[in-house]
Amino acid sequence: MRTEDVLAAIATGLWRWDNASGIVSLDAEAARLLGLPAEPVRLSEAAVRSRFHPVDWNEIDGVVNLAVAEGTLAEARLRIMDDRGRVVRTVRSRSKPLIDGGDYQLVGTLQEVAEPQPGTAGPHTPITGDWRRSREAFLLDAGRALAEARSTAEVLRVAASLSMPGFSPDGLAVFGMSGERLTVIGHHGQRDGDEGPFTSMSLATDYPAAEVVRTGRAIYLPSPEEYRRRFPMTWPLAEPFERRSWAFVPLVVAGRTMGAWMAAFKHQVAFTPDERSVLTTVARMLAQALARAGVAESERELSLGLQRTMMPVLGPGIPGIQVAARYVPTGGGLQVGGDWYDMIRLPGGTDGSTGGGAGRIALVIGDVQGHDVRAAALMGQLRIALRAYASEGHRPDAVLSRASRFLYGVNDGYEGGVDGTGAGAPGGGPRFATCLYLEVDLETGTVDIARAGHPDPAVRMVDGTVLLRPTAGGLPLGIDADTDYPTTRLTLEPGETLMICTDGLLETGGHDLDTGWERAKRLLEQHRGDDLEELADTLVDAVHGPGSHHTTGPLADRREDDIAVLLLSRRPATTVRETPRRTLMTIAQAEPERIAEAREQVRQLLHDWADGDQLDSAVLMVSEMVTNVLVHTDGDALLTAEVACGAKGRRLRVEVSDASDELPHKRQPGEMASSGRGLVLMGMLADAWGVEPRGEGKTIWFELTEPTGPEGCCA
Repeated sequence: MRTEDVLAAIATGLWRWDNASGIVSLDAEAARLLGLPAEPVRLSEAAVRSRFHPVDWNEIDGVVNLAVAEGTLAEARLRIMDDRGRVVRTVRSRSKPLIDGGDYQLVGTLQEVAEPQPGTAGPHTPITGDWRRSREAFLLDAGRALAEARSTAEVLRVAASLSMPGFSPDGLAVFGMSGERLTVIGHHGQRDGDEGPFTSMSLATDYPAAEVVRTGRAIYLPSPEEYRRRFPMTWPLAEPFERRSWAFVPLVVAGRTMGAWMAAFKHQVAFTPDERSVLTTVARMLAQALARAGVAESERELSLGLQRTMMPVLGPGIPGIQVAARYVPTGGGLQVGGDWYDMIRLPGGTDGSTGGGAGRIALVIGDVQGHDVRAAALMGQLRIALRAYASEGHRPDAVLSRASRFLYGVNDGYEGGVDGTGAGAPGGGPRFATCLYLEVDLETGTVDIARAGHPDPAVRMVDGTVLLRPTAGGLPLGIDADTDYPTTRLTLEPGETLMICTDGLLETGGHDLDTGWERAKRLLEQHRGDDLEELADTLVDAVHGPGSHHTTGPLADRREDDIAVLLLSRRPATTVRETPRRTLMTIAQAEPERIAEAREQVRQLLHDWADGDQLDSAVLMVSEMVTNVLVHTDGDALLTAEVACGAKGRRLRVEVSDASDELPHKRQPGEMASSGRGLVLMGMLADAWGVEPRGEGKTIWFELTEPTGPEGCCA
């Protein structure tokens, strides 16, 4: 009797599926089981696929791929459909893939199986029923949890918590490679120290995980006897754990085996194709999660290394000052960017040495365009260049001019790019940088400032009043090789704190520069004490900590930016209440728009002035005085405003100086006159005023006395 006749007698048919040609060969019994005439036939893959339930076909496709990868049998149950889409029977398929290079032929049997009668509790099949739904739910949950893991430790914790449907392992281990040796990345279900014999094991060792790494193929050991038979040399290492079954599955990423995953069971596991499919799928997700975590950890280490290398250590050693600084990288990507700060001891200290004593220091803060590795590299180059120019003894304007020319030269290689727009150039074309450079005389508190498109500095006075100090400035560095950077001078009194920052501190959280400044100003005003480290933490926490959720800005765009902030304070030499508030600024002939800044400076200086009418009067008189200088002279106006305690309360004194010797004259303007009312207004609004010749020029001044100031302000 022929073999085909024997198989037909037990309702079993033969089939051969040639993957290369897409042709499926069926014997007579196999054709009958598929609802075709009972005779041998050769059909296309599409014709055969139409006879199977679509859900089952998708299932067997995965089972076949798994069998091809592992060199094992492909087993599944399949529902056969008729031309009207009705299920006519269920068959069991058991096939063996015969691999030939990149192609394979699937050779196996089809056998009809009886379906359970209605009302009976038939066993769940591998591809139907609750088991499949449980498996799909488990894989979805496992994929989500592994995708959210951000470190190797988190990935291992997730892997240890996986509860597989119907066959949960009680011991897990993840193996990696270090050169030609096997290492244990993490394990669960074993005591600490139990991994010792398996750590630093040679890949040539006769151990399942080592063989999996060498070959890239999974190994399933359903019984201790099978383990002992296949790996007699290393069985004594596994025997003390008293496990009954083991699965060693390769961890593959982008076609490269990066390690192995072991799942060990206290109970016997047959490792059916469906169970192997679950294990293989989990291993693939685990490998991807470990690869992502490794990249993220490498990025974090690189970021920390760059930060440690690029950012200076602001240690003690400079008498009379306190310094604190913070750098917070952007929340996404490589977490490196172009923000930086620096403190440089300048040559020519009070003891005549180069860089010693309590002479002069430079504070620098800047922001290179972009948040990538190239921005960080340019930041490093620019920081070194600024240090070199400062150490040569150049003034702030010269330091920034040279730095701009340096960055412009670096950008020459990126001008135009491949397509003439810069888009095709490596790194995305030329970059510019904003920068604020301050030279501080530690003896006098004089601060000379040069600004290149950067936010202005702020000063917190001894009594908590905070002023934004408007400064003259030029274009960002690297845009024009011959840009000039005018210098602005202010004086930092003992006990006052200077803050400089990048725009990330102001704009993060949906803010623009104006609303972000109001947020920072409130924090500076509310700070108590002289601990700059605490103040720096407060500023950063309001942007990146829990406080950031309560200080959102008016803008929808909440993309984060790098943050750099630098604080410097002169230690107070006198008591807090004896120190007056003072501001000073220059309004150039070519910058009449700065009159508005002068008015705002006076408003900030008098933020707690009791009489609102006096505040408006002071702002009006300042506007008149400065405007008169710009209109009636050829020079600049120098504004000095000071609030000090007097015998009768607080007193405001405002002086506006210019280089003209011509004194103003009080006139009686007609009804239609467009000028001549400035001195009349001062006579009406000021408690006292006057004009004084001073050297080459003159000063016009006025005073206001606050009738009822804050309680104890002059105590």
